[in-house]
Amino acid sequence: MHNLPGVELKIVGDSAGVRLNSGWMLASRSLRTLVAAVYFALLARSLGVSGYGAFAGACAMAGILAPFATLGTGNLLIEAVARERREFPQRWANCLVLTLISGLCFTAIAVSLRPFVLPRSVPTSMVLSIALAELLFARLIDVAGMAFQAIEQLRITASINLALSFTRMVAAGALLAAFPHATPGDCSILYLLSTIVPAFAGLWLVTRRIGRPALQAVYNRKHFLHGLYFSVSLSAQTIYNDIDKTMLARISGIGAAGLYSAAYRIVDAAFSPVSAVLASTYARFFQHGEHGLARSANFGKRVLARAAIYSAFAGVAIWAAAPLLPSVLGKQFSESVVALRMLSPLLLFRSMHYLAADSLTGAGYQGTRTALQIFIAVVNVALNFAMLPRYSWRGAVWTSLGCDGALALLLWIAVWILCARERQAATSGQLESNAAAQA
Repeated sequence: MHNLPGVELKIVGDSAGVRLNSGWMLASRSLRTLVAAVYFALLARSLGVSGYGAFAGACAMAGILAPFATLGTGNLLIEAVARERREFPQRWANCLVLTLISGLCFTAIAVSLRPFVLPRSVPTSMVLSIALAELLFARLIDVAGMAFQAIEQLRITASINLALSFTRMVAAGALLAAFPHATPGDCSILYLLSTIVPAFAGLWLVTRRIGRPALQAVYNRKHFLHGLYFSVSLSAQTIYNDIDKTMLARISGIGAAGLYSAAYRIVDAAFSPVSAVLASTYARFFQHGEHGLARSANFGKRVLARAAIYSAFAGVAIWAAAPLLPSVLGKQFSESVVALRMLSPLLLFRSMHYLAADSLTGAGYQGTRTALQIFIAVVNVALNFAMLPRYSWRGAVWTSLGCDGALALLLWIAVWILCARERQAATSGQLESNAAAQA
């Protein structure tokens, strides 16, 4: 592999490199979790259950569209640069151009969908601010972080991601101080402003530390289709993670959406250490997967052993600490205690399906991963339509647990089947080679 000009690369052993990068990402995620907890508490206290439900519903709708705002170019950047570092200038140019164009287009789509997806009480101006923040500027932050992730400088990736959490916490604190009873619309404006600042800082950092984009970017039909797999996969993932919040706001009211979203936010925070490991090992899956699925799956199993132990302990801790939630967020969130306890097994299910999915992606089976995630997303939406009118947020909890558990099972079955096919193909090839040699 070739080094990029101006980038010093340290070659470290496989386990040593993972530990180093995991350490940086874990430190960042821990700080982000703490910062996000403060931000979340400030926001919930300022907006109340209904206001937070409206805000969470709009964010969830934007989140479903967010993966298409980059068309998978960030993942393509990591895949290409992890194997050949001289690919960076052109891939980086693709990221910037497509994120800008598609981010603006999907912002317009989000605004046009508002009357059909969200309650009438959610104003268009609020959706516009959140959509610009999530579909354009937050995606620029993502690709800036992925640029450093591709060359395994996750210390800088961690700093870029932490900057976003920090600016949002400062904005929420300023909102609560200036307007103790702020509206979701006020919050959405500060949400946008607090996303713009770290976005430009991240882009400046990539240009200074890695290099400028190529003047003539190369983006062909093959890149588009491969990137679309990543986009569809991420969107399906967002659907089965977040569509229930938007549907709850529409079907059961923004109060139910607020209660459920608060509990789900705690689970997301508890999953941060596993997310740190996933981010630090992502490029390694492509390196192992270059030699076949068995190599990437074995690597994934080693990571899963530790992730599963943490997830089990964290789930128990969440169950025990759940009664403290109303004292932090307010008495309005008392029902979130039950929701949080019911959602605690989600940590283990997530660890299992993310690592199986990354094993498939690293070995070039992104299409298989995408197909299974689309299937689960469709099932998730169908179950929510059936469950939410009758069981409200409890139906959303049962649907989330069932879909994440089923996805973990299906992805590992796919890994097992495809590994068997690869072994069979290798054996057949060896037999044909031996027969040809004897002839």
